[in-house]
Amino acid sequence: MLNQDKKLKEVLNFKNSKIGFLSNFPPKECGIATFTRDLITSLNKKINPKVKSRVIALNEESSLYNYDSRVIMQMNKDDLEDYINIAKRINRSDNIKIVCIQHEFGLFGGEYGNYIIPFLETIEKPVVVTFHSVLPCPDESRKKVVRFIGEKSAAIIVMAEKAVEILNEDYGIPKNKIYIVPHGIPDAPLQSPESFKKKLRLENKIVLSTFGLLSKGKGIEYAIKSLPTLVKKYPNIIYLVIGETHPAIRKNEGEKYRNNLINLVKKLGLQNNVKFYNKYLSLDEIIECLLATDIYICTNLDKNQIVSGTLSYAIGCGKAVVSTPSVYAQEVLNKERGLLVRFRNPKSFSEAIDKILSDNEFRNKLENNAYSFGRSMIWQNVALSYFHVFNKIVKLREETTEKYPHIKLNHLINLTDNVGCTQFAKLSIPDKSSGYTVDDNSRALIVAALHEKVYKSETSKELAKTYLKFLEKVQDKEGKFNDIEYNTQNLIPVSEDALGRTIWALGCFIDKSNNQELIDKAKVLFDKSCKLIEKINSPRAKAFSIIGLYHYYKKYNQDETISKIRILADSLVELYKKEATEDWDWFEGYLTYSNSKLPEVLFLVYDITKQKEYLEIAEKTLNFLSNLVFIKDELSPIGQNGWCNRNGTRAFFDQQPIDASSMVQTYLTAYLVTKNKKYYDKAVLAFNWFLGKNHLKQMIYNETTGGCYDGLSRNSINLNQGAESTIEYLISRLMLEEIKKEKPKE
Repeated sequence: MLNQDKKLKEVLNFKNSKIGFLSNFPPKECGIATFTRDLITSLNKKINPKVKSRVIALNEESSLYNYDSRVIMQMNKDDLEDYINIAKRINRSDNIKIVCIQHEFGLFGGEYGNYIIPFLETIEKPVVVTFHSVLPCPDESRKKVVRFIGEKSAAIIVMAEKAVEILNEDYGIPKNKIYIVPHGIPDAPLQSPESFKKKLRLENKIVLSTFGLLSKGKGIEYAIKSLPTLVKKYPNIIYLVIGETHPAIRKNEGEKYRNNLINLVKKLGLQNNVKFYNKYLSLDEIIECLLATDIYICTNLDKNQIVSGTLSYAIGCGKAVVSTPSVYAQEVLNKERGLLVRFRNPKSFSEAIDKILSDNEFRNKLENNAYSFGRSMIWQNVALSYFHVFNKIVKLREETTEKYPHIKLNHLINLTDNVGCTQFAKLSIPDKSSGYTVDDNSRALIVAALHEKVYKSETSKELAKTYLKFLEKVQDKEGKFNDIEYNTQNLIPVSEDALGRTIWALGCFIDKSNNQELIDKAKVLFDKSCKLIEKINSPRAKAFSIIGLYHYYKKYNQDETISKIRILADSLVELYKKEATEDWDWFEGYLTYSNSKLPEVLFLVYDITKQKEYLEIAEKTLNFLSNLVFIKDELSPIGQNGWCNRNGTRAFFDQQPIDASSMVQTYLTAYLVTKNKKYYDKAVLAFNWFLGKNHLKQMIYNETTGGCYDGLSRNSINLNQGAESTIEYLISRLMLEEIKKEKPKE
């Protein structure tokens, strides 16, 4: 006891240890142990250093585990007194602010795990309980335990909508205390299984798989019995049964269930079609096996199963799934995300598997639907949801974070070939047929310039060469730019906005790059197109051009450049004076895309002219826009499905990354010009839209690929990661990094 107290005191001297998880934990081999590990890993990644997660690990008296430093206490699950002592220790800690219990009836000692009751009676810190099992129609003893847990909990987390209904109707727990947070999954790519099959030496095989700890209730025998008729039609089928026997089952029964399955395989003559992988798999091994799988089979016999980690993982990997109709499977596999089969019915399994294998279009639909649904379940989003629940109970810290993902150019490089940056992507795969646009290659040049300045990177210099070469290729004799068709390489005229954005990009590169050879090339292009500026009518094209001219002026300090800036800026001021009213402080009678660039450039013009009118209009219009797009401290960009008109209602969807990025850029510009910290804070708040501070509470940036999703609709995310969204994310992220040294003091 004294040693544990000493260890607890040492660990809790770190002032940021605030969330305590009571749960099983690795190296203990248990689904809830790995769930807790993955959850706190993601939480710590998201919200460190200000908030950390630590573990109180549940043990059996006879067991000894070599835990890592995240485990600060250990509790004997069968020692009633230990529950009380641990609760008292937590009460004495000033640093643990909230306790999250991962609950499964078998995890705790006593009848229906009722040893948790004295812990809850003793603990003085607020408690959140995650129920991994919620059983309907309970007997009085079970109902009493669950109801007591509900009464003592500040909040309850479940992983399915049905669980809310059961807890409310069968246990009397109020719905307003219950939150739905899906089971977490790793962020795996949606890929063809062929390369993964090769790695596992399963080339030319149709791979079916089931994974998880084996026990009698898994029902794997019914999937095996479905195979003989399938093997006749698909002789290259192989069914992988992956996972070791559950430790508790192995302790009591040995390998009885596995041996029965092996004997069944021999009896049916399926030795070449069924393989057992008797191992507790690491996360990487699980993902590899799932990515090599053509159809995942969920055979569980418990119709009341309210969550399944294995099924969740399969959905997250975009697998076509065949499953028995547990409560959880019915909920997550509806809307053509998988097929349900009858319990204990081999024929039903074989018919469903054959339906998928015989129809590639149907199989692709199941895979895409499953993968899209699974994005809300990735650990980054689950961690955000958990923290949101915790923060409702105890204010741990602001949900807006300045802990940003590392800057990765991986996806931009993936989109870029020897011609330039490809316009669109299907998921993260570049869609070469979409061609190359001036807009995207100009934006990409801005990224290269910022990245080179921040990191002195050779990679960004090479990218800059590609994008400048593209702009050289598509600029005509008059100085205009063009897009390129992929197949024909034909040139296509572009809008004024694209011209303005290219002038912006060239000016930015000239100002920020330290490669004189490339600067000289950019200057030739800039000077050639600059003469077209006076013919521009589009307000946004004027704004983009002003940014380019501003950077050009910073480099060369020419009076002629200031004159051009003033002409463009004054035309925007005239627009404002014509359109603005008492309740519509804006330049136009409507709001569309990249709205914030209009006030942004007036901050820049004020910066070099010190003429107060520019600053006054910039601040008024930015304030007007901010009041429209921030709702309860959450960015909600103007939706493209209808935009926003002076006398009409604003559209909320679909929200585009370009608009979130524009807001970040504008606030950072306003901060740099005025040194007013409120603008920096707004920039951080706007950037958090990418990191899950949006109405879906989901990440828009993909940390795995380095890409950014293409849009946010009312109920889902557009999972394609095209050039515009990815580059706009990178511009705002790099601008934040660029001014990091000027960040206001806390």
